[in-house]
Amino acid sequence: MTVCAIEPAAETEDDEDPPPHADCVITADGAYAARLARAPGGDPACWFPERWTLDGPEPYAVPLPGNQPEEPGTRVQPLADGRVLIHRRFQGRHVFSLLYPTGPGTGELPLGAVECPDGGGLRLLPPAPCGGRAYALAVGRRTTALWLVAGGAFGPERVAEIDGRCTGGVWLDRTGRMLALDRRADGRTKAIVVDLARGGEVSPLLQIAPDSDDRVLLAAPDSGLLLVSSDAASPGVARLGWGVLGSALPVRFPESLRLPEFRVTPFAIQPGQVLSPESCAVALHVDGPYGGWVGVWRPEDRRLHRLAAPDGWLAGAGLWTEDGVLRLPYATAAEPCGVALLTPPAQEAQHQAPPAAAFTPTLSVLSSTPAPPSCFTPTEPAVPRPVPLQQAPLDRLVTN
Repeated sequence: MTVCAIEPAAETEDDEDPPPHADCVITADGAYAARLARAPGGDPACWFPERWTLDGPEPYAVPLPGNQPEEPGTRVQPLADGRVLIHRRFQGRHVFSLLYPTGPGTGELPLGAVECPDGGGLRLLPPAPCGGRAYALAVGRRTTALWLVAGGAFGPERVAEIDGRCTGGVWLDRTGRMLALDRRADGRTKAIVVDLARGGEVSPLLQIAPDSDDRVLLAAPDSGLLLVSSDAASPGVARLGWGVLGSALPVRFPESLRLPEFRVTPFAIQPGQVLSPESCAVALHVDGPYGGWVGVWRPEDRRLHRLAAPDGWLAGAGLWTEDGVLRLPYATAAEPCGVALLTPPAQEAQHQAPPAAAFTPTLSVLSSTPAPPSCFTPTEPAVPRPVPLQQAPLDRLVTN
């Protein structure tokens, strides 16, 4: 993200993820997390997978070391059943396995490998809401392949081929059917929706101006609240904004989220606020010259509240409870597995916007649902198709 420092996903040939020590991935239901951890007292370059259990009385970590240390480029992702997907790179291939504790050791179930013959990278997407599947993007020179790498019947399966180079990845529903991606084509980046139950059918999601780069950063399926970034106001300078999926109102870019010389990264939206997008709390990682902190913002009070992050916070990781408590995982020498609970200030009545009903998401329901692919069960209900967000006139970019 640029000035105001909203950082879009990298669009390099390798599409590298952040360093392993900055990674902590949490399941959509908040039950488990996984990360690469350094071996205690050993080589600082020696890493091993670690699974955290977060839904018990106290969090605890289970190490999942293999037969040898992991490489720095290894990625891990927890599943809802407690197993951990591991993504390794070996001789130009992307190899996937499931790890699980077996008494004193670690069990490993090989899933298979994916090859990217045109030299593009492959990156795991955020955990699917259903918790039983995991997806990855393989970015080629002109197209992007969407792979189901865990949860399929016969190892990795290619489920869609999308024109253009895609980055990002945000789930728009609770079944793991509707996926928002940021597609770069013809020199511009626009957010699209990929319907995984219709063979990867693509439809537009966000276009604020014809010549702007518009991305979707986060979504809350319950309320329809979307966090987006766009440079429509000033080419090359991204601004953080918000909208409601399918709403007739334009995307808005609040001044309270404009922080020059800071890098602002939203990482969690409060769930459970059905039909109330303006009351949803949003957590942001704000990083600047003098360190980082946690920001909390709601559309209806239009202020950014500053909260101190706990020591050892696994920066950028966290989740909300439905009643508005922010849970942040941290690891220190004294407490290698901890979760801090932060309660932000309540909404301010004087800044409340019109009733949330005025911003109720409007979704067009699918008229028919063809036979789903193998990664979906026949009993899954039909999912509404997102309607593209309305274009936002430039003269209203910073008014609310």
